[in-house]
Amino acid sequence: MTRNLRLELTFNGAGYHGWQRQANADTVQERVEAAVECIFGSHLTVYGCSRTDAGVHARQFFCNFRADTSMEADVVARAVNANLPVDIAVKACEDMPDDFHSRYSCVSKQYRYTIWNERWEDPFSLDTSWHHAKPLDAGLMDRAARHFAGTHDFAAFCSAGSEVQSTVRTVFESYVERKGGAVIFTVSANGFLYNMVRIMAGTLVCVSEGKIGEGDIPAVIGSLDRSRAGFTAPAPGLCLERVVYDG
Repeated sequence: MTRNLRLELTFNGAGYHGWQRQANADTVQERVEAAVECIFGSHLTVYGCSRTDAGVHARQFFCNFRADTSMEADVVARAVNANLPVDIAVKACEDMPDDFHSRYSCVSKQYRYTIWNERWEDPFSLDTSWHHAKPLDAGLMDRAARHFAGTHDFAAFCSAGSEVQSTVRTVFESYVERKGGAVIFTVSANGFLYNMVRIMAGTLVCVSEGKIGEGDIPAVIGSLDRSRAGFTAPAPGLCLERVVYDG
């Protein structure tokens, strides 16, 4: 019987060109598919919940594939793990309904963007944060970030090259907090555009630096103009934290 198996992954994306398989580039999808092939003896397409950019991490990431096997799900998880590099890990495996798809069945995702905001670099977060030495006003950034919440057309926060039919998304939560030397931007939504979170993070840094006003975010959103928003923050600070499905 063919089963629809879902893997819950976590990975450090520093050494990869994102999730999606690419020509002449090392990706997380290729590594997972290679591990699955080692177990089942043939190539099986593994579908991910998000594409993720090069260098972006995931604390929680789901993918699914179909296989004709009687192997228990936890045995599959251990077997896939045994064939993965140390910067990608399977946390769990479970059977899903036949119509489940890791990407299209997803109802929301949460991302965090971490900025290491000290004059000195933190050796322990080089791959997982962006170092910004100039002091940031986390309170000001938080007030600005609250304006992202709601249903808006986020065309101003989408990089060129996106092929989506609609740039309207609903943001459920958006806030900034300081934890020691780290300034962390957290945002949850029903979907994200290409580079959307990184552009949001760059915009909030521009707010702290006085280049964009705290109360100007609604006007930037309403402009639908990418040039009105801030820069695209570097990839290492971005991490997919949580993926939510119905039920």
